Amino acid sequence: MSALVPLPVLLPILGAGLSLVLGQHPRLQRWVSVVVLASIVVIAGVLMVAADTEGPQVLWVGGWPETLGIVLVADRLATLMLLVSALVTLAVLGYSIGQGMTEDEEDATLSVYHPTFLVLVAGVANAFLAGDLFNLFVSFEMLLFASYVLLTLGGTATRLRAGTIYVLVNLLSSTLFLISLAVVYAATGTLTLAHLASRIADLPDHVALMIQLLLLTTFAIKAAVFPLSFWLPDSYPTAPAPVTAVFAGLLTKVGVYAILRMQTLLFPESPLTGLLMWAALLTMLVGILGAIAQSDIKRMLSFTLVSHIGYLVLGIALATAAGVSGTIFYVVHHITVQTALFLVVGLVERRAGSTSLMRIGGLARIAPLLAVLFFVPAMNLAGIPPFSGFIGKVGLLQAAQDQGSTLAWVLVVGGVLTSLLTLYAVAKTWAVAFWRTPAEAHEALEEIAERDPGYSSQPFAEHRGHVHTAQGSLSLTAIEEARRLGDDDLPDRDFHQLITDGDDTKHMPQSMVLPAALLVTLSVALTVIAGPLFAFSDRAADDLLERTPYLGAVLTGDER
Repeated sequence: MSALVPLPVLLPILGAGLSLVLGQHPRLQRWVSVVVLASIVVIAGVLMVAADTEGPQVLWVGGWPETLGIVLVADRLATLMLLVSALVTLAVLGYSIGQGMTEDEEDATLSVYHPTFLVLVAGVANAFLAGDLFNLFVSFEMLLFASYVLLTLGGTATRLRAGTIYVLVNLLSSTLFLISLAVVYAATGTLTLAHLASRIADLPDHVALMIQLLLLTTFAIKAAVFPLSFWLPDSYPTAPAPVTAVFAGLLTKVGVYAILRMQTLLFPESPLTGLLMWAALLTMLVGILGAIAQSDIKRMLSFTLVSHIGYLVLGIALATAAGVSGTIFYVVHHITVQTALFLVVGLVERRAGSTSLMRIGGLARIAPLLAVLFFVPAMNLAGIPPFSGFIGKVGLLQAAQDQGSTLAWVLVVGGVLTSLLTLYAVAKTWAVAFWRTPAEAHEALEEIAERDPGYSSQPFAEHRGHVHTAQGSLSLTAIEEARRLGDDDLPDRDFHQLITDGDDTKHMPQSMVLPAALLVTLSVALTVIAGPLFAFSDRAADDLLERTPYLGAVLTGDER
């Protein structure tokens, strides 16, 4: 079974090369990507069953001596992350194929999308399977390269600016990671995690603490932990919807995975509980306060993404079996729900022409399916019973309660408050974008125009069913649709002089709606399988804290 371990990395790399060769044949590119990702789903499922029944699956790569070579390890945690990431990326790929990646980018060279997407998938898989720090560094660099290309697709000024910020921040973290690798190797003579697990314990306390803080800072930047999360809300919302969705769902979780692996395997005796608890609390509160202040759905979700990283850090900080298990369960929930929400918001932008809450309204009447697709994962994110978000948060907060320290109780209060504010943020978005009438949306726009006369004096121009002003794109699709449906309480038609097509299949093709709906369904299914999933998370947490299954599978008898 260990022969399957490298395939989640090798297949997308080979697929990326083949996709580049097929750059002039987009249909073949799509088939290559779909086959590769579907294969990874199957392989990840097989490895997950093997890791659960037989123990960690290990492969030393390249025939090098085991003390020098690269090792890939597929234990319970790694295989679970592989399976969830493969399912999510397959759904995002289907969505992007349906979208065509050409909404605003007809002149862009989009033949690079599929190979770059597959490189991103390979980087994510390699990060989960990496058994040494240098291979983990290589994974982050693969993600950085692929992320920059995907962020800047289309070459617009906004995307280039956001991509530049993203690259600069990640280059800083990469530099810090390289420094960390140099320090670790100088101090221990190895970068293999299994060897480090024993050698770091023999280091002087101040050296071990320095190594831990260096690695923790590096991974906290990747995971967007406060105060190192400033870059995320400005970077993610500018990208195309499928790119934003996969970034929001997966990239920060790779950082969280690295923190979890490092804390449990390398520093079990020095969990830095107080530091991580404060980081978790501030990440939750600062992130959600930023979310409720936003008037754009994408930015609101980006801030909630930061906020809910705090829940994941909370479970790691507790350094207990219940806390680690809660983090594992919640990371599966959050990957699925956050990706689903960003895909649905992509449909909102396509249907209404904007994600600004000041510019849209009446979507519940015009596109009821879209309203349901947003409402379900939004309530799941907020932690409304009986969804998996509620189950995961209860597990984490109960673990904090069991830990019993004063700071843990402060985090319980902070977690409940964050959940309530998340509910407020998504409920406000629902009420404004979906529930209010188009007439109310128009009246709000007129109030803005009265306060800012320059806003309404700009000339209007017709383009793709939108009205454009110097301030940006203003969608009035909702108003026209409601008029077509017979709503008498509508603003004067002459306000926008625009006629739009009311066919939902044109605005929201089934090839885009279906992947988003399937991902929303998967997020609901997590509630149904919460019992078995939490049981699996418990077993994975026990493995992480005991360390024996991992070390026993990787090391020879003399090295243990």
